[in-house]
Amino acid sequence: MNFPYRADHVGSLLRPKELLEARAHPDVSPEQLHEIENRHILRVLQRQIDLGFQALTDGELRRRGFMSDFYESVEGLDHNAEIQRVWKGSGTPGGKSAGTPAGIVIEKIRQKRRLTAHETDFLREQGFLNQNRRGSIKMTLPSANQFPAIVYKRGISERAYPTYSEFLWDIVPIIRSEIQALLAEGVKYIQIDAPRYSYYIDPKWRGYIQDELGVDPETALDEAIRAENATLEGARREGVMVGIHLCRGNNRSQWYAEGGYDPIAEKLFQQLGVDVFLLEYESARAGTFEPLRFVPPDKAVVLGLVSSKEPALESRDGLARRVDQASRFVPLERLAVSPQCGFASTMEGNLLTEDQQWRKLELVVETARQVWR
Repeated sequence: MNFPYRADHVGSLLRPKELLEARAHPDVSPEQLHEIENRHILRVLQRQIDLGFQALTDGELRRRGFMSDFYESVEGLDHNAEIQRVWKGSGTPGGKSAGTPAGIVIEKIRQKRRLTAHETDFLREQGFLNQNRRGSIKMTLPSANQFPAIVYKRGISERAYPTYSEFLWDIVPIIRSEIQALLAEGVKYIQIDAPRYSYYIDPKWRGYIQDELGVDPETALDEAIRAENATLEGARREGVMVGIHLCRGNNRSQWYAEGGYDPIAEKLFQQLGVDVFLLEYESARAGTFEPLRFVPPDKAVVLGLVSSKEPALESRDGLARRVDQASRFVPLERLAVSPQCGFASTMEGNLLTEDQQWRKLELVVETARQVWR
């Protein structure tokens, strides 16, 4: 396949100071907050167009985190508790979590509203879901596999779901129905954000799956792929791109998993029913390009070569050389380039300035023009 977007980005953008302050201020009404969000969403959309991006996002500016739409659309979670995770990197001191607690599932989940309708309504009103605008809207959704790993706590969650697996399969229809709704609204590019696959490449987290969740890691990986494909059923079609972003954690410039794609590449690349894989390749934590040899000829790869965690600007020629190295495993016509992850997977964002973020995104476009001129 020939991927139409040579320059891409994972979706989330740094929240401007005005928006962060408005969210924290008790006297700002929901209507006032909505107006501020609207104004900044239009600004970041126009900035992407000006830079030359053809796949556009609203920056996830309405969200508290990349998966908060799910949390706000369901009941059954205790949001005052969370499973503690240790992060690595230069962000929050002590490696503690930053951002809104994920919660713990304590009751059968019940969906009370759609995940993204409040986001697409505005995009439609502004003409971004028709063919008259330059570029296509990309909507991002969390993987169903994201939640059992971080909100199912043994000793508590069994009162709602006796097993991790039962919880997972209750989430699947929620994500599947949201994907179908987005397609019906005319969204042409849907990206699933799936950090949990990194659990299967890092020995520490494979041990967590075995010891804390009580599941064999390879059995869990097989089920994760089945669940993912169930959410994607019927989504791949003419004129639509379905992608999945595989991540190692992104929270205030921190990460939680390390390792190359080697342990999961053959299964994941060949079995997942997507059109494109968005892969982290900005640091040695990601390993080599060799696992890309398992990518089938009907799927593309977006190489996440630019760091969204570190402010230092990469070399355009250096990025072009890395694309050339990757093209030994996947032909150039099935490759694209992007930052390795979003700039603000949590509302607080990574440790860069907005100016540094836009310079990074400009570099992505310049690199794409140099490589695919």
